[in-house]
Amino acid sequence: MKSIKRRTFLTRSIAATAALGLTSCSSVTQTSAGERTKSRRPNPIAVSTYSFWRFKDNLKLPIETCIDEAARMGFDGVDLLLIQMESEDNSYLQKLKRHALINGLDLCCMSTHQGYVYPDKDKRQQNIDLTLKQIEIAYKLGVPIVRINTGRWRTTKSFDDLMANRGIEPILPGYTEDDGFKWVIDSIEKCLPKAKECGVILGLENHWGLARTAEGLLRIVDAINSPWLQVLLDTGNFLEDPYDKLDKCAPQAVFMQAKTYYGGGLWYTLDLDYPRIARIMRKHNYKGYVSLEFEGNEDYKTAIPKSLARLRNAFS
Repeated sequence: MKSIKRRTFLTRSIAATAALGLTSCSSVTQTSAGERTKSRRPNPIAVSTYSFWRFKDNLKLPIETCIDEAARMGFDGVDLLLIQMESEDNSYLQKLKRHALINGLDLCCMSTHQGYVYPDKDKRQQNIDLTLKQIEIAYKLGVPIVRINTGRWRTTKSFDDLMANRGIEPILPGYTEDDGFKWVIDSIEKCLPKAKECGVILGLENHWGLARTAEGLLRIVDAINSPWLQVLLDTGNFLEDPYDKLDKCAPQAVFMQAKTYYGGGLWYTLDLDYPRIARIMRKHNYKGYVSLEFEGNEDYKTAIPKSLARLRNAFS
């Protein structure tokens, strides 16, 4: 057998290595039918500190403990609930940031509360100022996304009654829904320069109020049309036929909060098909975080690990 010249051998070896490298980098896999498909990086999974508390009496854990528990259970990040924090002083914020880093966790979102559905301009300005302060807090923490809400009419005084009515409440007498949308859009627009300055995206959630429906949520986001205002999808806040609504909002989503209800929900229970939701999000090339919001009555020590396994399985 003729010997292979050294130059020819090296050329073939380099070509073979390059081909192998290309296969590895593009993560090509082969299905049972022989089709070649590209694999996809799983969505990282976070947990909201709300999951450990759920506004239950005597269960308000320190944020540091929530971070410790999240790391122990195997999450990738933590979604902070601002009203659960002990302080807004910079020294406390930097301590939280350090604690998350040492535990190998991202501080990936901060959920805040505000509302702009007020006829009183001064009251709207108070909530704009509040949101600007919250953006600054996120910047100090290194958090890239702040969850914001539209607010609601507040004609239903009891939150329990609001939930019993599926989040629907009467419009404030003397005003129209169009008035509410204008107040919200004008208010959020005043927050965007600060968001851009700090590099913090505002994620408008499909929460109670004018963003309760997919149409209402997108009406606001589309009207403002800014890269610094995007959609934050909550899987548990479209109470009827959620999948088409999630599909409609998914193209503009930068963050997802995923509800589970082990032990029965605090206000209601939804039987959510997470493999189906994951397929919807993959269809729209969603690569971001999926953050668990456990909202059931079971002990978090058993319910949160089960929820993590469920989300890992669906979104991997």
